[in-house]
Amino acid sequence: MKIGILQTGHAPDSLIEQTGDYDSMFQTLLEGHGFTFENYPVVDGVFPPGPGAADGWLITGSRHGAYEDHDWIPPLEALIRSIRDRGLPLIGVCFGHQIIAQALGGKVEKFKGGWAIGRTTYDTENGPLTLNAWHQDQVTERPEGGRVLGSNDFCENAILAYGDTIWTVQPHPEYDSDFIAGLIRTRGKGVVPDDQLAEASGHLAGPVDSSLIGRQMAEFFLKERV
Repeated sequence: MKIGILQTGHAPDSLIEQTGDYDSMFQTLLEGHGFTFENYPVVDGVFPPGPGAADGWLITGSRHGAYEDHDWIPPLEALIRSIRDRGLPLIGVCFGHQIIAQALGGKVEKFKGGWAIGRTTYDTENGPLTLNAWHQDQVTERPEGGRVLGSNDFCENAILAYGDTIWTVQPHPEYDSDFIAGLIRTRGKGVVPDDQLAEASGHLAGPVDSSLIGRQMAEFFLKERV
């Protein structure tokens, strides 16, 4: 199965040599399931010829806001709707989670309650789930048909699904503790409150459920659909 990665941002230059860019992080997260991958850095204006260029699609995170005025956002939203209309599996993570909601009629905003940084736990129907988060923007209004699969008091719409072909998640299963530490150094200072950065740094060593979510994402891509 071929997965097309729609890359909407880049990791900090100082971290790429150690961690790889966002596309490679997802390839690592999803390895072992027989996937092949093709990356389309849409943030740089590189788009696939259409939804049929892959069997399934994944939209990465980004430092940009879904509501910002960038030339690549309207065609990305149009592609999202085309993927939906074709019934192809689509997964979105962080910015991907947000841009899918926006493209389908929801609303994304800079959350007045501030940031979620580092290890964060969400309530799901299968019990608590802990993943690394890095966001201030949130989906504040769900599109019609969006179902909440995971949430907490800070982020109501943390995991969403649309039918059986679209699944999206606000936190980052592809981020390990080292990468969060790197973001704290390179992108957190002067943006996120210092006390929140310090608290997140103190919890970096705790376990997260990234491997579990990686398996669930793979199963989502591979499951048979009518």
